Amino acid sequence: MSESLAAGLTHRMEYTVPPERTVPHILPEAPGFAEMPDVLATGYMVAIIEWACVESIKDHLGEDDLTLGTHVDLSHQAPTVPGSTVTIDVTVTHADHRSLEFAVEARDEHAVISVGTHKRGIVSRTRFDERIAAQAH
Repeated sequence: MSESLAAGLTHRMEYTVPPERTVPHILPEAPGFAEMPDVLATGYMVAIIEWACVESIKDHLGEDDLTLGTHVDLSHQAPTVPGSTVTIDVTVTHADHRSLEFAVEARDEHAVISVGTHKRGIVSRTRFDERIAAQAH
């Protein structure tokens, strides 16, 4: 991790919601979701916000660094229809050699759709891959 990865770092990302990121598509094996409204699924919204956080720090990590999501505390307070553009603003609020915390706000053309925090841990990709390989046996 470089010294440039510090509290106060900000990033903005935009994402246009395709039809396949809506609630009826989130888990095809769960029939209850297929009957729900055709709006951005909470699970996909969380993934998009994590993506924005990852993008915000990617140029500040060491060669063997990997970040993993460790905590999510996000609201989902307004629906977003397919074709809408979601703008995600993230700010690093805490950074030390192994943990990061972000403040997050996401909105579409009509409203703020999510606010909250997200935490990520910084780990060695080599050691993580070794651990996963050991669990696969």
